[in-house]
Amino acid sequence: MPGKNLSRDEAQQRAGILAVDGYRVRLDVTSAPDPAAATFRSTTTVAFRCSQPGAATFLDLLAPAVRSITLNGRALDPATAYDGARVHVDGLAAENVLTVEADCAYSRTGEGLHRFVDPADGETYLYTHYEPADARRVFANFEQPDLKAPFSFTVTAPAAWDVWSNAVHESVTEEGAARTWEFAPTKPISTYLTAVVAGPYHVARDHYSLELADGTTLEIPLSAMCRKSLAPYFDADEILGVTKLGLDFFHEEFDFPYPFGKYDQAFVPEYNIGAMENPGCVTFKEEFVFRSKVTDAAYEARANVVLHEMAHMWFGDLVTPRWWDDLWLKESFADFMGSYGLIGARTRYSSAWVTFANQRKAWAYRQDQFPTTHPITADIRDLEDAKLNFDGITYAKGASVLKQLVAYVGSEAFFEGARRYFKRHAFGNTELADLLGVLEETGGRDLKSWAAAWLQTAGVNALTPQVTTDAEGRITELAVLQDTADDPATPSRGVLRPHRIAVGLYDRDADGALVRTERIELDVTGTRTVVTEAVGRPRPALVLLNDEDLTYCKIRFDAESLEALRTGLGDIRDELARALAWSAVWNLTRDGLMPARDYVALVLRFAGQEGNIGVLQSLHAQAKTAVDLYAAPEWRAEGARQLADGALRELREAVPGSDHQLAWARFLAQTAGGAEHLGLVRGLLTGSARIDGLEVDQELRWSLWLALAAAGQAADEELAEELAADNTAGGKRQYTQCLAARPTPEAKAAAWSAVLDSDELPSAMVEANTAGFSIPAQRDLTVLYAAPYFKLLEKVWAERTIEIAMRIVGGFFPIAQTDEQTLAEADAWLSGHPQAAPALRRLVLERRDDLARALRAQSCDRA
Repeated sequence: MPGKNLSRDEAQQRAGILAVDGYRVRLDVTSAPDPAAATFRSTTTVAFRCSQPGAATFLDLLAPAVRSITLNGRALDPATAYDGARVHVDGLAAENVLTVEADCAYSRTGEGLHRFVDPADGETYLYTHYEPADARRVFANFEQPDLKAPFSFTVTAPAAWDVWSNAVHESVTEEGAARTWEFAPTKPISTYLTAVVAGPYHVARDHYSLELADGTTLEIPLSAMCRKSLAPYFDADEILGVTKLGLDFFHEEFDFPYPFGKYDQAFVPEYNIGAMENPGCVTFKEEFVFRSKVTDAAYEARANVVLHEMAHMWFGDLVTPRWWDDLWLKESFADFMGSYGLIGARTRYSSAWVTFANQRKAWAYRQDQFPTTHPITADIRDLEDAKLNFDGITYAKGASVLKQLVAYVGSEAFFEGARRYFKRHAFGNTELADLLGVLEETGGRDLKSWAAAWLQTAGVNALTPQVTTDAEGRITELAVLQDTADDPATPSRGVLRPHRIAVGLYDRDADGALVRTERIELDVTGTRTVVTEAVGRPRPALVLLNDEDLTYCKIRFDAESLEALRTGLGDIRDELARALAWSAVWNLTRDGLMPARDYVALVLRFAGQEGNIGVLQSLHAQAKTAVDLYAAPEWRAEGARQLADGALRELREAVPGSDHQLAWARFLAQTAGGAEHLGLVRGLLTGSARIDGLEVDQELRWSLWLALAAAGQAADEELAEELAADNTAGGKRQYTQCLAARPTPEAKAAAWSAVLDSDELPSAMVEANTAGFSIPAQRDLTVLYAAPYFKLLEKVWAERTIEIAMRIVGGFFPIAQTDEQTLAEADAWLSGHPQAAPALRRLVLERRDDLARALRAQSCDRA
């Protein structure tokens, strides 16, 4: 498989004969402030050994031009040695030095070295992002995780800039209008983990010290940075405070000192993902710098990501998967540790497991029911496979299974295994067997069968209680039934797993709340497991399986328990139990087992009682999806009206100035459609209407303008005036989405053309256009684009970077049509393009599955 898409077989062959001793990378980015400059100079010198002298190999490089290639003093002709993706070299010696000088391209897609010009002040900012394989856009290298090496970076940049990389800088030399930054060599790390951040960033600095067991002191310089125009909003003290708590916690749990010297955290513009664990130089999306009021759920999410990336310093950076098959060895662990750490590090976010159960697992359940689902340890044939496997299986399902593993072997055995794992494999690469080996040592259990069931199979199990009682209402038998919870459109995977669960029995207390009266913990195996301890107890109002969320499964209910939820879901006092109930009824809705209008009724009845703000915001999003996609088309208008009325009612009743008030205001903006709702929206914008305690700040203003734009009630000049008042990167994204959201054929055509007729749009602007274009209520305007969409897929995949192509394929898929004709068009494309890129087929197949699920849910709702 030649070209950009490196295969696993090629990587294994290369690793079989090569060992890399080190890289020296020199970058000259003094041209960056010039918008006409498309490239920067990159010079790489790599020293490596070859166990088969005389052999040939290749380096990876994606660059517009290669100036020179020198191997062991011998000049190679770039015209023949470089094919646009690889630098081919032959006649290798036992020890080699290769130098490649190239002109590499500044990126506008967040892949490689991304360049951003701040519309607020004209300043230019650079940062790198590589995972899984975009370091080759910045310097020539062996782009695979198991050829680790030390890296020494030298960066020449404008004199007014600061520059950061993975290691500390050793010197800064002034050279007229430029400065050259020399960085110390890193520890051995993988290419995708290297990083450069450069520009006139605003920086906050701090320091962390820890007395180690050997009597020495670990000193870690800390910094956090963002663009200068965001400095007034940057709460660096909060970020650095969470950082220090996390360092305390991970040092205590992992018993391995932080190995990468300093700890910088850069919040950067137009970032494609949430964050990236570059050792010593972590990058985050700058949306975590909150320009306006956000709910506490947003602060919790940011703190979770801070700890997630910090966990990677050990799981992923210190010890790295050999190939992307074992991506879970870092991402599942980091996802688990993000939530575990919020509580263990004693942050103020004590509801982390509630958020995990309600949000992260929802992602996992959805991904795990696609026909494209895969085991946690996946079969990753190439880099395109790897790119798509940063998904709900690798992150959220993997983290859920690790939570089950902790329940299975015990937390002390789990963390002792982690400590041995780090010491045994420090700065190396591992596979599944390496981790299982240490956990078997510490846990005293044979984990091979456990791993076979949990890590090497796909699909989600469903657990359902079966309750029988005697004439006096006492339980004669309580059994847990297990099935595979497969999507009815796909063949059964037939995998039943061992589950360590808690069963909660809930009844009304004197105040009318649903509270747990009994907790029974047991192992569930096979199709039917009897809960012997329940026999003789009074029949409770609610039987909640997987109480405390110990395992990964869907939970169902017996008829009496489901009726208790219909009449009293909001009365469950424990917030984790309540979140599990909400998650369960949402899964019933997605699976076509509960009518969408019944789910909407539950939300309208009980969401106003929901105390957890993160759960409330999830309920808003899910109720909107239920109306837009899962409700019978003839009920959609009524469902939308009910949501808007409910949002308005709860907004007026919410505590002034509270997070809940803000959440309901945003939900009103998402659902507003009638004259009363839109009148209030405009009144809040103009100041003619007021809700006591509600601050209509910039972000909320854009949400309100989006509601008016989608309703055709925002004039062009009004939106332009709002942009003039908020001429920022965030403002431009919001303005673009508003333009695309207008309910006119011209607006849809303009958004379609902006994305497809130019490859200059950064990913953030692609998303703004597709989001505005694809408003479900405007399906009559976008239906004409379904056929053209399927015709352009292969062209988009061939001509765009994979990051942009993924956003176009997902963003423009005609999911809102939810009709049999669109499903048939998707099926026709899939059957007619069996040779299309597997990663493209996977994306289309998953969107097709969403569409089929929506149709099944509509049938349930209609019935």
